[in-house]
Amino acid sequence: MLRVLFVGTPEVAVPSLHMLAADKDHFEVVAALTRPDAPTGRGRKLQPSPVKQAALELGIPVIESDPKEECFISELKATGAQAAAIVAYGKILKQPVLDALPMGWYNLHFSLLPQWRGAAPVQRAIWAGDTLTGATVFRLTAGMDCGPILAQSTVQIGAHETSGELLTRLADDGAHLLAASLEAMASGQIIPQEQPQGAYEVAQKITVEDARMRFDVPAFALDRQIRACTPHPGAWCMLHTAAGDEGETLKLHVLEETPVSVDELDAAGRQVVEEGLAPGQLRATKHHVFVGTATQPLELLTVKAQGRKQMRAADWARGARLESGAYCD
Repeated sequence: MLRVLFVGTPEVAVPSLHMLAADKDHFEVVAALTRPDAPTGRGRKLQPSPVKQAALELGIPVIESDPKEECFISELKATGAQAAAIVAYGKILKQPVLDALPMGWYNLHFSLLPQWRGAAPVQRAIWAGDTLTGATVFRLTAGMDCGPILAQSTVQIGAHETSGELLTRLADDGAHLLAASLEAMASGQIIPQEQPQGAYEVAQKITVEDARMRFDVPAFALDRQIRACTPHPGAWCMLHTAAGDEGETLKLHVLEETPVSVDELDAAGRQVVEEGLAPGQLRATKHHVFVGTATQPLELLTVKAQGRKQMRAADWARGARLESGAYCD
């Protein structure tokens, strides 16, 4: 039986923790290392990470110490862990920490390494228009996501899938891959393979400013941006309810949209599409809300206007008092 330290923070790491904790024939999860409680929500109250909550429910001891602290290695060794399983922990581990466990640290990364090393592999894959991605289990080294690979699995990216939806799928698939890889590693049935050398895209973190929607691009490119930024940090734009300075200006988040399929529209919708919309120009009918791009419009399906709850775009538009010159930028 392999004694494992589980290391992770967000919800996407929880399926792997549950998988390892449930497999008592092969693993003993001796402790969970996670980020300290952080302020969240409007009240900024301290909240435990999803991994901490799950570990406590499972009766697993929780460590919240910073790996940079001098006492961390002794605390780590006191757990009796032989190896560590990492999923989205969010901190860099230095070599003395990596050397502290006799069988090493193993990371579940949500891309087909060496492509999309870095903080936002799922988001960047969708934004780039990739149709295939997957999960990789590799041994952690000092370099960023460049250690030897134990195993990989692949999945198709859905044509309308958001990063949140894809991450949920990968988290479940990856949990099985991580457990199987650790079991094979512990029994000597797998030999990690070095990653191929070359220049590969790096998955830089997506900022709030990155998520500001651009309308001077083709519809397919804007669709990718929105899906990549959903749900975090959230695709947004500034809405001007009328032309010039006559209307209101507020922030608008787009949670769901689709490139226009004329065959599925009613007569009013087809007329809007056929007339054409300038990039960023808004037009609402009784059942549809459209926004222009550099090519065909997008239909907005779910939105959240500043100070309002999220709702169907058509319902929002009926109360938003949009004038003929309404636009987004």
